[in-house]
Amino acid sequence: MSELSDQMLIQSVVASKSHNAFASLVKRYQSGLRYSLRQITGGDEMLADDIAQETFIKAFKSIAMFNGQSKFSSWLYRIAYNLFISHHRVARNRELPYGDDQPEHRVTTSEETDLHRDLARAMLKLPPQQRMALHLHLHKQLTHQEICTIMELPLGTAKTAINRGKKLLQEELSIWKSGAIS
Repeated sequence: MSELSDQMLIQSVVASKSHNAFASLVKRYQSGLRYSLRQITGGDEMLADDIAQETFIKAFKSIAMFNGQSKFSSWLYRIAYNLFISHHRVARNRELPYGDDQPEHRVTTSEETDLHRDLARAMLKLPPQQRMALHLHLHKQLTHQEICTIMELPLGTAKTAINRGKKLLQEELSIWKSGAIS
């Protein structure tokens, strides 16, 4: 079933609740989704996996509501983003350390050369909306319009989140003078 288009698989799931067709969709998208969730949760693999699992459960239950106006992957990312935001609100309300509430990390000499690690830490300091918008823009290389669809934001708001996020990252990563974030 993996050679079938997303639309054909979706139709099979809707028409006959085909678990095989949905398993093909999961197989097609789970790796990328889990990677994105790991990035926006600061490398918390258990949380990323939990959100990914919840995303696919919700997608299966509501797949008949997918209207095809956006890509299936955008629809999945929208579900995942909503779950991430919900988790972030719950964690913040319980005053659990998470994201930008985490204690300041001291950079050691051996870590000063690891831009990827420093970038991941800097991303955690961003508000969730900026973090997600930047991840989708920089890591997934999605268009502004695709980001608007996933995050249900007006175009101007998405662009502002990306630009403000970039500015904050540039400030956080000022020790890396040779490479500006573009």
